[in-house]
This record gives sequence, C-alpha cells and structure tokens, in this order.
Amino acid sequence: MRHVRPLATRLFPAAAALAAALVLAGCAPATTAPESGNDAGPPVAGGTLVYASGDAEPSCLDPHVGGNYPQALVASQYLETLYTKDAAGTLVPWLAEDSTVSADGLTRTVKIRPGITFTDGTPLDAEAVKANFEHLLDPATASSTGYLALGKIKSMKALDDATLELKLKTPDNALLESFAMPWVAIQSPLALKRSQAENCAAPVGTGPFKVASWKKQDAVNLVRNEDYVQPVATPGHEGAAYLDGITWRFIPEAATRYAALQAGEVHVIDNAQPDTIAAATKLQTIKHLDAPRPGASNRIELNSSKAPFNDAAVREAFIHAVNVNASVDSLFFGTAPRSYSPLSSAEPLAYSAESLFAYDPAKAGELLDAAGWSERDSEGYRTKDGERLSLTFPVSTSQSIPAEQSLFEQMQATAKESGFEIKINLLDLSSWYGELFTNDYNLVSAPYTKVGPSVLAVLFHSDSTIPAPSGYFANLSQVKDPKLDELLDSAGSTQDEAERKELYAQAQKLVLEGHYLLPLYNQQNHFLYAGKLQNVGATTAVATPTFFDAWLAK
Repeated sequence: MRHVRPLATRLFPAAAALAAALVLAGCAPATTAPESGNDAGPPVAGGTLVYASGDAEPSCLDPHVGGNYPQALVASQYLETLYTKDAAGTLVPWLAEDSTVSADGLTRTVKIRPGITFTDGTPLDAEAVKANFEHLLDPATASSTGYLALGKIKSMKALDDATLELKLKTPDNALLESFAMPWVAIQSPLALKRSQAENCAAPVGTGPFKVASWKKQDAVNLVRNEDYVQPVATPGHEGAAYLDGITWRFIPEAATRYAALQAGEVHVIDNAQPDTIAAATKLQTIKHLDAPRPGASNRIELNSSKAPFNDAAVREAFIHAVNVNASVDSLFFGTAPRSYSPLSSAEPLAYSAESLFAYDPAKAGELLDAAGWSERDSEGYRTKDGERLSLTFPVSTSQSIPAEQSLFEQMQATAKESGFEIKINLLDLSSWYGELFTNDYNLVSAPYTKVGPSVLAVLFHSDSTIPAPSGYFANLSQVKDPKLDELLDSAGSTQDEAERKELYAQAQKLVLEGHYLLPLYNQQNHFLYAGKLQNVGATTAVATPTFFDAWLAK
C-alpha cells in the first residue's frame, strides 16, 4: 500500500486520473525511494518506532466502527485494503487482483488475490471480503465512513474462493476508490465474529504489523508480522518489516509532542503546528512530511436549514465579511495555501472559484442592509426585528489545531466589523457531535476524508442529511437542491470520464455560487520525524503514513 514521493513534494499530482474504467489490473505500487542525502547505509532490522499522535485517541481500533481519521492513522499499520494508490496517484489493485463492471454498471465483479493469510491464520478469499462488507453495512456496527462508501451495494455473492460478485442499486464509478480507504479495510472474518469490544481492542488484518496490546489513554503496541509478504512485490524489500514494532502514543498537547521529538523520546509526531514546522525545517535533526488528504478541503459550512443562513444573501454577506487570507498568511507560515474549492487540491477534479471569496466588508454591508439586517445594537452587532445577527460555531478541540482556532478567532473579530456575532464553543469530540446531531449550529468546520470527488455526494446530496448508523450525517450545510442531487447522481454513475469531470465541475460551481461553504485550505497532514528514522514517505490512498519500509539508523 505504497504512495511515495520525495519529501519536498506533494503526494497527489493534479493530473492523475481516477476513473475506475482505466484501472490497470496488476500494476504494482511504486517502490519507496531512499531519502535524498541519506548516508545511513543499507536498511537494518530491529528497534521500535515511537509515534506520538495529537488526534483524539480512538474509542475503537476497528475503523469499520465509526470511521474517523485517527482510526485510519493507526489501522493503516495492521490492516490492508483491496485497492490503493501508486506513486503517480493511479488507483491499483492490492488485496484485490482485478475488478470488472457490467455494461449497465450494476454488477461489479472483484477478483481476490490468492495466497494471502490474516495474522490469525484465516485465509483471504471472497467469503472473507463478503463478511467485511456485511460487517460495514450492518447497522449494529455503527459505521459512518465505510457505511456511506458501500451504500450502493444491494447484494453480494461469493461465486468461488477468488470471485466476489456485487449487485448495485445504481451504478457507482467510485466503488474502487472506496475500496482504497482504511475505513473499508479487510479484516479476518473469524475475528469479526468476536464481540465488538474484543474486535475494537485488537482487529486482525493482513498488514506488516499486528496489535499486541492497547493501554487506553497511553499507547497501542504493535509488533511485526513475521509472516508478512506484500500482496504486490516491490524491488528492494522482501519479507517482513524492518522495525520490531511501533508504540503508538497519544499526546494531546502540541508543545509536549514536539519536545518529546526533540528529546529523542519519540520518532514521529503528527498535527505539528505551523510555527513548529517552520522552525523544525531549519534543523538537520528533524524532517518534515507534508501529505495533504484527499476528499474535501478544510472548510466552514454554513447551515442553510435555519436562520439566518436560510437566506442566501446573508450567507454571501458572511463570506465577504471574514478576512481568511490575512489570517492564513499570518498564522500558517506558508504551510497551508488558501483553497477556493470544495475539494482538496489532492483531487484532480477540484474546481476552484477564487473570485467568490474576496474580503469585501462594503459588499457584506450592502447585502445585509438589503436582507433587512440594517440596525445595530449597543455592541455594534446587526439586528432585525429585535433579533441579533448571531451565529453559533461549535469547534472540536481534537479536530482543530490551535492555529486554526486562532484563525476562527480572527474571523470572529473581522465579522464583528460587518455586524456578525460569532459564538465559538470549544468542545470535546462527543459534545461536538451532539451539537451537530441536534442541529445546534450555524457554522461548522468538519473534516471529511474520502478518495475521489464522490465525497461531494457525501457532503452535499440531500440524502446525506439522513444519519448513518453511527448517528453522523455529512451534509452539514444541509443543502437540499434537486438540481444538485441530479448532477451528483449522474456524476457518480457515468462511465465516461470526461462527462464525470464536467458534471462534478458543475456540482462544485453550484455549491460555491450558493454560498454554502467557505473553503479554507487542504486538510492539514503534517508529520515531523527524527533524522535517524529512514525511508519515510510511503502513505496510503488517504495520506496516512505506513512504516513497512521504514527503519531506524543506529
């Protein structure tokens, strides 16, 4: 599951085509190239990598349950997927060997690669994959990301040990992209028969590491899978991983994580702060991996289902009332280029419209006056019929780094000049989900990672206002537009790549011109690591690092 780039470059080139019809069966992922200037000699086996995460500790190590990014980060070390991305950004088979689709797009046949075994000794076959899909689609699993990714599957049948036939409700040209995500990774069907608590504690996969133990609020301990063989061989590394294991620690405080890296107590940290990245890149002892996530851009969504944002003019006024560019420039030290698209720049089909997002308080004022918000109260906030123009903005502290929270505070200040009151509520993840579920928000920043432009249907199709079994729903701007639904349905079913590109461009244009969201920048994925850790740079299709090729210099 290799997605390799030299460290100074981004991981997803804009020209990569993702059409399922163009996938070439049997293309091997690219080989990890040695880092430039590497004089540590040939790889050596042994040692335990210590990884320090600033994300919230998962409540379950099985990414089928729920389906968030912290789960994907750790699960990418012990679970593998049917498909992945190669170094050119092309979708390629991994645990799968091939896949074909019928002319009407309603039957997808997946060939499973033979000779692969889970770490509990269970063989990988079509029945095993079927059991995983059933697990994801079972409401009792409480999946969100995986459930939504497989939502078009109507029925499935193992035709033989190597062949799984999927019948679809409607054509789905994004299905292979979904198969590349850790939230749809393949686990031992025998292990899935355990209780959910048992499986959450130690999922069983086919990856280069396996879960040895999990001490909650401390660390997950992974050990090398001694019997691991890459599904698709790559030159230069046969057999098991070089590392003996990985200690996956949870250190919420950014400064503490960085201090531990500087002191040599940990080898890799995530969620590095922009000022820290800028300082660290000047050091010889610390290196930087920038791996922007695919799917949606990091954005603020405007809840169009309730006042005041049920008025498109007020949504447009808000977008012109906040000075995002100045905040990004001052707070992110060049680590987060501004986005003007619903999609990450990692997505080749991203459509951008910079002209819609100029900071223009005069225009904001004109729009608000015309919408009836023409009076101001004693604190300077606009009013209408005695009601203040007030916006509730719940922010998850575990999903928003301090620099981003500072950006929100600067937006709060500039919005006040135009008469908007923004009430920022810093919440833990559980409370944040509660605010969304009860529709108690006007603004929300909710990261969503998915391979391919079909994430637009998850985020903006009216069907996505219906919660997944986990209780999470993704259309947080609550767009309900039949024209947009039709565009997204057509874009997700066509087998013509040119038509797919055009339809997704039209859909993005409609969302942007409807002022349903305020794009900020790519979902940030910055990793700092010790210079003694070699061959870092391989990632999955969702930009989570993998450490099969990594080793510790003596």
